[in-house]
Amino acid sequence: MEKVLVTGASGFIAIHCINELLKAGYSVKGSLRNLRRENEVRKSIEDPTRNQKLEFCKLELLEDEGWDEAAFDCDYLLHIASPFTIEEPKKEALLINPALEGTLRALNAAKKSSKLKKVVLTSSMAAIAYGHTKQLCSTEDWTDTSKEVGAYVKSKTIAEKAAWDFLNTDSKNSFSLTTIHPGMVFGPLLNDDIDGASAELISKMINGKFPALPDAYFTVVDVRDVAKLHVESLKNNKSDNKRIIATSPKGINIMEISKILRKNGYNKSPQNFIPTKMINSLAPFNKEMKSMAAMVNRGSYGADITETISIYNWEPIPLEKTLIDMANSLKQILSK
Repeated sequence: MEKVLVTGASGFIAIHCINELLKAGYSVKGSLRNLRRENEVRKSIEDPTRNQKLEFCKLELLEDEGWDEAAFDCDYLLHIASPFTIEEPKKEALLINPALEGTLRALNAAKKSSKLKKVVLTSSMAAIAYGHTKQLCSTEDWTDTSKEVGAYVKSKTIAEKAAWDFLNTDSKNSFSLTTIHPGMVFGPLLNDDIDGASAELISKMINGKFPALPDAYFTVVDVRDVAKLHVESLKNNKSDNKRIIATSPKGINIMEISKILRKNGYNKSPQNFIPTKMINSLAPFNKEMKSMAAMVNRGSYGADITETISIYNWEPIPLEKTLIDMANSLKQILSK
């Protein structure tokens, strides 16, 4: 039985990937910063009989300890762990350093392993679509980090560039690499952790915590689709050494999301926009407003997903199903 190392095993995307891997017959080693979260991950396994194929190890993005041992008996590596926050941190290094160093530690461990065949790295549309005004983004595009793009966007771009540099200077061709680029990831939660950025956004929307919304667009994707693309990439040679866009072909305005939620009975979802002038005037004095202004001023853009559809025969889950499944799972968690 082939084994897959999954970093950041308690995260929103990682838990869906673990379920998908177990369903596909792999055994899984999940890395956690805190091993006390093991039970929480085990409870999120949809078929409890598969728990025997799941083991855990402790890894830190900023520490060398344990990486080589974690990877040595694995056939594949899904490197998903990376810090994510919508709010701007006090120092951008708080996001950039763990994203960059964690990626390099994962790739070095893969290189040292004589067994590991492929690494699938969770990147983001953040590494493709910002710092420029391109209306249709493709895998040829890179975010321009010399522009005001925010710490998270910068962290994903820098970490992914470092991964490709690593691959290109690896004379042994130790493993192949695929990077997956989701937009904003929505969909049902499999555990009770609602601290993630998208869960926090939707839970605040359905509970009336936002009086108004910024006039912002982002491309969106279902977490179940993201997990399937990660897992299918392991054996799909057509994805070797490619960047794979996993998101909607068109940007969705955040008000569109609110309308879908209202239509489905979540009546507290906002109906008004925050004036863009106000966001732009506050941006120089407020870090949160600065990253919001960057998103608002980027406007709507699309993504070319033709290659993803052809490589994986991908049929994305409809947005309405994604949002309702997520809102319903949040409602269930919040009513406990």
